[in-house]
Amino acid sequence: DGFRCSTVHVHALGGKMGCCTSRPTDDDTYEPSSFVMSAFINMKTDYTAKKPAVVHTEGGKVLVVCTDDGKIKMANGKVFSSGNHPVELLLPLMHFKQAGFSFEFATVSGSRVVMEMWAFPKNDAAVKAFYDEIKPLMESPKKLDAITSLTGFAGIFIPGGHGAMVNLPKSVSLGKLLHTAHAWGLPTISLCHGPATLLAAAEVPGAGFPYAGYKMVTFSDATDKMTPKLGYIPGPMPWFVQETLKAKGAEILPSSESGKCHVDRELITGDSPAAANALGILAGPIMVEAWAKRQKPV
Repeated sequence: DGFRCSTVHVHALGGKMGCCTSRPTDDDTYEPSSFVMSAFINMKTDYTAKKPAVVHTEGGKVLVVCTDDGKIKMANGKVFSSGNHPVELLLPLMHFKQAGFSFEFATVSGSRVVMEMWAFPKNDAAVKAFYDEIKPLMESPKKLDAITSLTGFAGIFIPGGHGAMVNLPKSVSLGKLLHTAHAWGLPTISLCHGPATLLAAAEVPGAGFPYAGYKMVTFSDATDKMTPKLGYIPGPMPWFVQETLKAKGAEILPSSESGKCHVDRELITGDSPAAANALGILAGPIMVEAWAKRQKPV
């Protein structure tokens, strides 16, 4: 993974070429540096179509919880132009579609889903075609607090991107849904910075943190502390995902953005965009099986 390159080399490269500084945009935010864009942002994904052995055929949607606010303020006051990472959002959904599921999108305000379009894999025809197909759903999501029951849902999927850290971790509405999903054993799927949203469960008055003791993988704090040197983000992070989840009792497994996935009970996590394809292949059949069990008479 490119983020494991030497920071000494990055400093030398930035000093000589001025390419490791985040790029300002017209709306007073910053996008990743030219160095990051050329070295680490792939215009084609590793998506591989793989139809599950058992396909879901009747009822049950995936609740796709996304951010409607992609502006995350760094500790130095600069604002990163983020959102949901397109690869982390779209590749798992492509696999969930192959498993037979349809989707219901939701955001905090009910406003459209915000994506990191600078990371969109524009040379990947399959991904682009799927995006065009579901874009109408992304532009008219439900408001999270309008979803008061998980009846009819086969799972919850929360993609990453730094934008997942903006308003979702404080959403009591999301927190209530996560408590229900935990109680039901409903597959709950997230990757990269997405697991930051699990903190919403701790925002529910009188409720604890249901993922205490759960093992999971996320984008690493170590890498988030290094990426300002690359110009990926325009300053130090305002807070760190792993550190905060650990403080709530979660067990963070060692990972270095290599594409690692992990399953612990109903929680299915991936460590980075590199995990998006594998996470979709892994989680689809788990949702199919869990949904089928829920439909059987007790």
